[in-house]
Formats: sequence, C-alpha cells, structure tokens
Amino acid sequence: MKQGVSEETAEDLVQETMLTVWHKAASYAARKGSPGTWIFTIARNRRIDRLRRQAMAHHDDLLLAVPEEAASGEEEVTRRERRGLVARALAALPADQREVLRLAFIEDQTQSEIASRLGLPLGTVKSRMRLAYGRLREVLEDVR
Repeated sequence: MKQGVSEETAEDLVQETMLTVWHKAASYAARKGSPGTWIFTIARNRRIDRLRRQAMAHHDDLLLAVPEEAASGEEEVTRRERRGLVARALAALPADQREVLRLAFIEDQTQSEIASRLGLPLGTVKSRMRLAYGRLREVLEDVR
C-alpha cells in the first residue's frame, strides 16, 4: 500500500503471492537469499505484472477505436470456427468455474468483488479461475 495501491489491490496481491509461494516452495534456494527476500521478490513481481496489465488495458481501449478492415470469406469462417470452439470449451467447464470467468470477463469484476458477490473466500475464486484457465488452455492450445 505504500507503493500507491488500494487496500483491495494489496489484498489481491498478497493472496497471489502466497499462492505462488505455496506452489513454488520447492524452487526456493536458501543459497540465493532469505525466505523473506524471496517472498518479497515474488510480491514485487506480482505488483509489476498487475501494473503492466493495467497499462495494457488502456491500450486495448485505443485498439477498439480503430476500425477493422473487412474480413475475407475465409477469415470470417475461421473466426466463426474459433468462436464456436471457445463457446464449446466454456460450456464444458463446471458451472462454478464458468460463473467465475463470466463475472470476471463479462461483468468486469475483480476477484475480490467476485468472492464477495458469491460469498466465497478469495482463494477459492482464484483457484476456480486457475482451474478454468488450465482446462481452457488444454482444449484451446491449438486455436490461434
């Protein structure tokens, strides 16, 4: 919070950091530094990642304002096929994971807002999102 983030964002970053520590504990090397230094580095990197994502969101708004060129028939067919694959992959997700993604990407809610709305712990929301991403990645890895 001393670096200028809101309490909610700081809470999200702490949760993400602790999840990373839990999953990457085996990669900790005492010879490279103390556990506190390692955890602080993870937290700092999470904060930097968050800032980059926020900066990219501003650029995405600019890209939306640029009119697209008319797509060829082949490109349009490819787009429709992709949309269908993504729709089927989303439909195949368990309802709880699909709901979390819907709230995050359709209703543009933060993980904390989703947790509050669904009455779930923040870690559960993050876990459901991570599981959903993993399943979608498996199904859609060849779609580009």
